Amino acid sequence: MDRAQLPLNALRAFEASARHLNFTKAAIELCVSQGAVSQQVAGLEARLGAPLFRRLPRGLMLTDEGRALLPVMGDALDRIGATLDRIEGGRPREILNLGVVGTFAAGWLLDRLADFERACPHVDLRIMTNNNRVDLAGEGLDLAIRFGDGAWHGTHADPILRAPLAPLCTPEVAARLPDPAALARETLLRSYRADEWPRWFAAAGFLCPPLRGPLFDSSILMVQAALRGLGVALAPPALFHADLHAGRLVQPFATTVDLGGYWLTRLMSRADSPAMADFRTWLIAAAGGDRRTAIQNTARSPSAC
Repeated sequence: MDRAQLPLNALRAFEASARHLNFTKAAIELCVSQGAVSQQVAGLEARLGAPLFRRLPRGLMLTDEGRALLPVMGDALDRIGATLDRIEGGRPREILNLGVVGTFAAGWLLDRLADFERACPHVDLRIMTNNNRVDLAGEGLDLAIRFGDGAWHGTHADPILRAPLAPLCTPEVAARLPDPAALARETLLRSYRADEWPRWFAAAGFLCPPLRGPLFDSSILMVQAALRGLGVALAPPALFHADLHAGRLVQPFATTVDLGGYWLTRLMSRADSPAMADFRTWLIAAAGGDRRTAIQNTARSPSAC
């Protein structure tokens, strides 16, 4: 059938009637008369040479031909509606697939998503979290936020946020810690990066005790364990501000160790789309504002980390 000759009004009348199994309800939805819907459907049936409904005393029943046509029509109308929604407002909406290490997503990004929506209403952000192991191409990601030194093969990386690590624990545990040496009596919760605690103790000027206890692939889970009094986590205070501000967590020592930061990455072989460029601009600006605030807070409080 020639696309230019598709009976669009009749197809809409069929789809609404098939969902409701009633011409009257379909007419109400389409804001036309019941007779107009019935005529449109009858005309479509005549054109196809096959009945789409069985007319019953109390409604309609789809024929085999009608049951075959309905899902196709429903899918087509859904796709048309989604496309119109993306175009509405004069600028097409664009999907952006973003991978994010879970700690950054929960501790920083979620609080700022509303600001991103206001700044870039044309971007449909699809967020997939990970534990810092990500395959941009294999997972179909446009961009990924990850923790490290910014050196990933075949990847362009923009620095977003430094995230020094410090011991975090409950106030009850902190009360038992007069100095870093007292940490030897506590369970030191660990990530899969084995050098973190040794490097923190070196920065603090103490020997690292033997490390035992749980090992976590997520700072979020590690800090949740610390919140339950199961030990002391080594995590970035900047991403657990809410728990620190509420007093659920304490940073017992000012010493921090800088082992990397958060970076926005993309494949070097991938050119920026407009949505990718817009997200990068917003993210760098938002993170830059946070860095300026942190510097001001540090100047007011010399012991802050």
